[in-house]
Amino acid sequence: MARTLGVVKAYYHARAPEYDDWFRGVGRYADRDRTGWDEDLAALVTTLEALPPARTLDVACGTGFLTRHLRGDLTCLDQSEAMLGIAGERVPHARLIQADAFPLPFADDAFERVITGHFYGHLEERERVAFVDEARRVAGELVVVDSSQAHSPVAEEWQQRILNDGSEWQVYKRFFTGAGLADELGGGEILHEGRWFVVVRAPA
Repeated sequence: MARTLGVVKAYYHARAPEYDDWFRGVGRYADRDRTGWDEDLAALVTTLEALPPARTLDVACGTGFLTRHLRGDLTCLDQSEAMLGIAGERVPHARLIQADAFPLPFADDAFERVITGHFYGHLEERERVAFVDEARRVAGELVVVDSSQAHSPVAEEWQQRILNDGSEWQVYKRFFTGAGLADELGGGEILHEGRWFVVVRAPA
């Protein structure tokens, strides 16, 4: 568990200044074939905006690119000071917490909802179980946003990723069907399933 999480932490901290390039399709992503990306991203945003307002904890919030579309009382948690610095500018009304997800530094039932975007898919089995247990300890609802398997020939892989500074990283990554993710979370509602993104809401 420590090895995988350690790589993910270091990688995303280093990637903070260029993280939004992935969403926007610029920089290293400009020449990639991402057919339907813009439409699916718009549908994802609509899905997040439609969630009822709630006391929400966004775990691994990153730059706040998705967080800004959530309604209600928001708390943003990330292990990276660099990510939180960008998120703070983008979602100025949210509370910012620099901490790990294991364990979450909050009391039982401190929130109504935990949401996480493109974090769950980097976790190996023991990490996934630990995260879901923690999410359900602090909130009555868990919403997971992650990568759809519709565009991927594999369900999981170790990816080589290169940042703008030339550094190379080996990152564990999974891809999901809506039904598969819902089943893995112990049952839930598929809120969105497209070519690039999938969103599942699971009760505690």
